[in-house]
Amino acid sequence: MRPRRLGLIDYGMGNLHSVQQAFQRLGATVEAVHGPGLPGDLDALVLPGVGAFDPAMERLAEAGLIASLRNWCGADRPLLGICLGLQLLFEASDEGSREGLGLLKGRVRALPRHPGHPLPHMGWAPLIPATPSPLLPPGSPEAWVYFVHSFAADPTDPACTIARVDYAGTPVTAAVGQGPIAACQFHPEKSGVVGEAMLRRWLQQLPLR
Repeated sequence: MRPRRLGLIDYGMGNLHSVQQAFQRLGATVEAVHGPGLPGDLDALVLPGVGAFDPAMERLAEAGLIASLRNWCGADRPLLGICLGLQLLFEASDEGSREGLGLLKGRVRALPRHPGHPLPHMGWAPLIPATPSPLLPPGSPEAWVYFVHSFAADPTDPACTIARVDYAGTPVTAAVGQGPIAACQFHPEKSGVVGEAMLRRWLQQLPLR
């Protein structure tokens, strides 16, 4: 079986190196994508991101990538979002005023403020499984993963929530999936063997072109 070929969306707002290295360790071929001309031989896209919602959408627009991402997912082709990349998949965010990609229905909301619980929510925390998926299949052992975020998605369809995480006694969305789209609010590339196993399972279930 040939290595999976991934397009890594590079719009200037993500730690692409760590994501690229994580997938290359798993035997994938990774190609940076800077503009709307998506190579035809890609098996999937990866949309990472670190930063704020509006500047990220502005960067995607300037690069001509918004229509490309919508067309890609509209054709039922796989995409993995990571951190801010998850939030951009939704329709809008409390963090800004720009329209999101709208690939998933719902809004990104600010984490609730609680005394003694600083924002951003940063560090290791266990996932609370929800809808089963290749990222977190039934019977998986407890998965501790690494978070850095102040916002979390609120999907319109609860069934698209793969996992949640407890923040100050409130369960918030940690991972989502619907059709060919999967996304993590946490950083699987920084989550040790647990995150590596998730990325491996995601790669293994990709259809070959």
